[in-house]
Amino acid sequence: MRRAGELIGVRERGSTEWRYPAWQFDAGRPRPAVARVVAAARESGVDESRLYDVLTAPLGLRGGRTLVDLLLEGRDDDVVAAVRTAAA
Repeated sequence: MRRAGELIGVRERGSTEWRYPAWQFDAGRPRPAVARVVAAARESGVDESRLYDVLTAPLGLRGGRTLVDLLLEGRDDDVVAAVRTAAA
């Protein structure tokens, strides 16, 4: 599913094991929005590691909220737009 662009996999430095953050799933199935975000990242040349960093980094100066939070709120279009600008 990671190779097909349906999920984001991350590896800890030096590990060969993929980990799949739980926020990508809803009732045990991949959230459709994740595939949209991965596609936008691939189109923009953002690799999987950078994509994970972008999605989980605090937004704004006060921190706290992340793009993952927006994704979970159903704000897919905002997340896709932010990922596209991450390549710049």
